[in-house]
Amino acid sequence: MSGEFQHAALTLAGAQHFPAWLTDARAQGAAVWQGLAWPTRKTEAWRYTSLLPLENAQWQPAEARQLTDLSELVELDAYRLVFVNGHFAAHLSTECPAALVRFSEADSAQQALIREHLNQVADQQQHLFAALNSSWLQEGVLLHLGANQRLDKPVYLVQVSDQADAQAMNARLLVVLESGAEAEILEHYYSTEADDKGWMNATTECVVGANASLRHYRINLESEQSLHTGGVHVRLAQDARFNGFTLANGSRLKRLDYHIKHLGSGSDLQLNGIYLPRNQQRVDYHTQVEHCVPHCTTTEVFRGVIADSARAVFNGRIHIHPDAQKTLAEMSNRNLLTSDQAQVNTKPELEIYADDVRCAHGATVSQLNDEALFYLTSRGISEAEARVMLSFGFVNELVEGVALEPLQQWLRPRIAQMFGQNDQLTRHIIHD
Repeated sequence: MSGEFQHAALTLAGAQHFPAWLTDARAQGAAVWQGLAWPTRKTEAWRYTSLLPLENAQWQPAEARQLTDLSELVELDAYRLVFVNGHFAAHLSTECPAALVRFSEADSAQQALIREHLNQVADQQQHLFAALNSSWLQEGVLLHLGANQRLDKPVYLVQVSDQADAQAMNARLLVVLESGAEAEILEHYYSTEADDKGWMNATTECVVGANASLRHYRINLESEQSLHTGGVHVRLAQDARFNGFTLANGSRLKRLDYHIKHLGSGSDLQLNGIYLPRNQQRVDYHTQVEHCVPHCTTTEVFRGVIADSARAVFNGRIHIHPDAQKTLAEMSNRNLLTSDQAQVNTKPELEIYADDVRCAHGATVSQLNDEALFYLTSRGISEAEARVMLSFGFVNELVEGVALEPLQQWLRPRIAQMFGQNDQLTRHIIHD
């Protein structure tokens, strides 16, 4: 690893205050971080994504700032926790139940629970930035539901970035659902300024117990100049269910990892994703699903619309272990290039070591259909409208599948605007 960058990262970690009971977790993360090799273009998992934007800056801890504008938040009746530049904003947050608590406010029982599960789902040896997240750890959010418990509202976690300089932020979420519990969580990352140059490093760990159910949404709509390294790590027990949805635009560097393990028979994973880079943006999704036991199901669908000179990466891997008989796993990745300069590197993978399984995977890369464009324009629709309609239609099926209705309605105009970049055109297409 680059000694200069490693030193800067660890200095940043030591510059912040943190609860004493997190000392061991931070020390463990720092030790792993020091021992791991720094990825290069020769590292397969980082082959198409450069880390130069990280290496070429002198990172400092992000400063707290006052924020009063809530116009970009989803209008959602939920338990809301807002962090601005990684610092908790109490005046923007709502009162929350005892099951939802910040690490810094955890009581002794909750501290013990956090220590029990923290870093047990995310493999720090495999995920470099999860180790860095632990070494920086000073705050996080715990959602813990006991057996058969269910919150009456969704949980809405907001991470706002407002950085004109190279300042780094850390976000950590730990979800522990015991047997039969149910929860719905929305993670929302966004920038308040178009020139936001901050770096967010975020790690989410989910422990989903037997017959428990978790709906998880992760929305990344930061500025084009920002950086984001993030991971969602999930452990599924017997008959557990995880329904995930992720959407991201691009930026100078945006790398998002999903790592899900089927550890109990009968568990089910539904994971849908949309990525929409444009201009000079970059976005990189890596997903890994481990089927370790029999009778589990996975359905994974990702779609990307890549515009202008943007670049996208999708690497999806499903690993069927020898004991995972009777597995049903399907993965699909479809990509639409709306310009001759847009590029995508897609690599769906199936690694199967069991003989009684049903598995399928596929990937496509295409451009806007000339016949469809001609059909629409020949009926009085402008070419600009036609292009937006076709692009929006390419991902609309996944948007319609979002079960959280306020989020679905919030996403529609914003996605269409990315394609049309014209408010009047967007309103016309969405409402008509």
